Amino acid sequence: MSREQFGRLMVPLIDVIAGKPVDRALADVLNRDFPGDGTVVTAIEDACHAAIAAGWMCSQGGEGRRFGRVIEATPATKDLSIDVVDLTEIVGPLHRHPDGEVCLVMPVDADAKFDGKGRGWCVYGPDSAHRPTVKGGRALVLYLLPGGKIEFQE
Repeated sequence: MSREQFGRLMVPLIDVIAGKPVDRALADVLNRDFPGDGTVVTAIEDACHAAIAAGWMCSQGGEGRRFGRVIEATPATKDLSIDVVDLTEIVGPLHRHPDGEVCLVMPVDADAKFDGKGRGWCVYGPDSAHRPTVKGGRALVLYLLPGGKIEFQE
């Protein structure tokens, strides 16, 4: 799995997310059209595991918290960046989403939850902030940021 192949895999999601309000309605659309146990999400999850094994995804950080920007926000991505984090039993750094954050939660361990949410999509609206928290094991979280904007508070 190359970065370019991964980018092509993300096109259907980018097409659905780009330009839409980052809100609960978007989460509902994503969970309906791209369910956590569906073929698109399964392909993305498999690609993430392959890219992590290849060493180019989640190449920063340390034990319990690996991360990295996979795709920058550009006109080709309709101004959405894509990051992936690999989290195990952790409370991450406080950060703010100036224009919102669209997250795909992919538990590696069956009981793992990201901010209390299991497999599937969750959305944080504009100007929201949180400490990304994984309990119950290990989870991968892919997130798309309008404009690539994220502000770490600490």
